[in-house]
Amino acid sequence: MSLRISLRIGSRLWLRLCALAALLPLATASAAGTAPNDFHFGVIGHSFKSGPDAGRLKQAIRETNLAQPAFIVVNGIKAGTESCSDKLYSERKSVLGASERPLILSLAASDWSDCKNSLGKSTAIDRLNRLREVFFADDMTQGEHQIGVTRLSASASFRSYSENAQWEHGGILFATINLPANNNHFRPEAGRNSEFEDRMVANRSWLKRLFATAERRKFAGLVLFSDGNAGVLTGYKQLSAINTKHDGFAETRRQIRAMAKKFPGQVLLIDTEADAAPGATGIMWQDNIGHTSVTSNWVDIKVNPDPAPAERAPIFTLKPRSD
Repeated sequence: MSLRISLRIGSRLWLRLCALAALLPLATASAAGTAPNDFHFGVIGHSFKSGPDAGRLKQAIRETNLAQPAFIVVNGIKAGTESCSDKLYSERKSVLGASERPLILSLAASDWSDCKNSLGKSTAIDRLNRLREVFFADDMTQGEHQIGVTRLSASASFRSYSENAQWEHGGILFATINLPANNNHFRPEAGRNSEFEDRMVANRSWLKRLFATAERRKFAGLVLFSDGNAGVLTGYKQLSAINTKHDGFAETRRQIRAMAKKFPGQVLLIDTEADAAPGATGIMWQDNIGHTSVTSNWVDIKVNPDPAPAERAPIFTLKPRSD
C-alpha cells in the first residue's frame, strides 16, 4: 500500500516538474522582453543565377530548416540554362518536399516564361500549366510538415491560377503572386498578349482580395512574394535593357500603391531583383510599404506584429545570411 502511495506521489511530482520545465522558455522570453507572438520565416532567393546547381538549393533548404522558421518561401526551382522538362520539375519537387518546415514555392521567370523548345519557340504557357499540375495540385504546402493555403484557383473565375496562394500566421497575411522578372512576360511582338493580359486580370482580382482580407481581419501586415520587382518604391528601370517601351508591371505597381495607401497595416514586398539599397532594418521603406530583394542564398525575417507605437516601427526586420 505504501509503495503504491509513493509511486503516485512520485508520478505527480514528475508531472509537475515537467509542467514547470515547459513554462521555462515562456518565462525566459518574457524576461527578455520578447512578445509571445513574435516569429520568423525564411526566404530562399533564386539559387541558380550563376548556373544550374540543385545542390545549392538543397543546401539552402537545409540551412534554413536549421533556423526553425515558421515556414520557408522558395523563389524559383531552376536556372534559365536548365531544361524545362517534366523530369526536372519532378526532381525539384522531391527537393522541396524534403524540407522539414512547411515550404511554399513562388515561381520565377526561369521556371516557365523563359522556356523554349529545340526550335527556339516559346513553350511558356505549356510549362506554366505543367508546373501548376506538379506543384500546386492541392491546397497544402510542400515539406514534411505542411500547412494549408488558399489558392486563387478556388475562385470559379480563375480556376487555372493555382500558383497564387495565401496563408496567415501570427496576425500577418502572406501571399505569392505570379509576376515573372522578364517584364512580367509581356511580349513586344505584334498581336494580343493573351497570357499576359489574362494573368493581369487574375492578379488584379487577387490583389483586391488580399488587401480586403487583410483590412477586414485587421491583420498587422501583408507580405507579397514575387519573382519580378514591380518597382512600387522606385519605378521600373529595365525597359531599355529589354528593348520595349511597355512596362509590364505598371498596372500592378499602381494598384499596390493605391491599396497600400488605404491599408492601416504595413505591406512588405519580397522579390529577387536587387535594385535598391536596404534601410536600417535590411528593408527599404516608404510610408507603410517596405521592399527587399533576395537574390541568392537565404534570409531570415523576424516579425513583431505589435511594435512600439511611438514611432510606428517596422514590424519586419531582415537578417541576411552570408554565402
